[in-house]
Amino acid sequence: MPFIVAVAAIFRGAAYTLLVHDNYPEILIAAGKARPNGLIARFLGFCNRWLYKHTSGIIAVGRDMHELLSRKTLGLDTPITVIPNWAELETVEPRPRSENALLRELGLLDRFVLLYAGNMGYPNDIDTILSAAKALDADPASQFHFVFLGTGVKLPFVKKFAAENALSNITLLEPRPRSEQIVFLNACDAAIVSLVPQMKGVSMPSRTYNILAAGKPILAISEQGSEVDLVISDDDVGVNCEPGDPRGLLTALERLASDKDKLAEMGKRARIAAIEKYSIETALSAYRRTLLG
Repeated sequence: MPFIVAVAAIFRGAAYTLLVHDNYPEILIAAGKARPNGLIARFLGFCNRWLYKHTSGIIAVGRDMHELLSRKTLGLDTPITVIPNWAELETVEPRPRSENALLRELGLLDRFVLLYAGNMGYPNDIDTILSAAKALDADPASQFHFVFLGTGVKLPFVKKFAAENALSNITLLEPRPRSEQIVFLNACDAAIVSLVPQMKGVSMPSRTYNILAAGKPILAISEQGSEVDLVISDDDVGVNCEPGDPRGLLTALERLASDKDKLAEMGKRARIAAIEKYSIETALSAYRRTLLG
């Protein structure tokens, strides 16, 4: 679509602004679907340079993405603006954990619940979560429980892993409509956002902002300096560990669960950050300034 719009804009003598949610070919490389110096990567890189050359500006959804795009547009003098995506504050808000219907239905009110809600795709580090869950399931004293809610190409792997290892600390749920977000996003003590290695600057999971809106701390699996990591560290709303490091994830889990008061404060700061930084009004104002001057 960007290339069709660019050709049409050039043909009509109009300007166009490029909004980047995912960087290609980098996302294909991170997902293991393309080689860094392969034909696909080089072809997409060539096409992107043409697209960047003719645009009047680029909007990136993360600061790490700004860094990557700055390298990719080197020598083109293309302006790049960062405008984060937003939280659905009108429909998502914190609700008391003790009154959550889903936790009650699953019988998990007495567990420390980690929620993974959303797509389980190639860019998402699911393996690290499962390895940590397996290690915790072997400990009879562990109170951690993982709830996976969603679908994606890695879902069959999650089902197979949980079944083969007879994991009692994993619950798999079918996707639920967005109208039920206020229920399932509140059905946890912390929510997981995960990315595989080489995803820094490539994409920013938009689910992050609704987790903040629900007032939930974030347990992130992402590279240091990624936008997810920066969002967490900006307002101290969670913990981050490196992809592919189950031991690091276990340490992060212990940090979250060790101090309930601190966890609650993280949740409060998460909601405040969603309101003050990631509302749709804030995003629209930024788009107006960028596009209209």
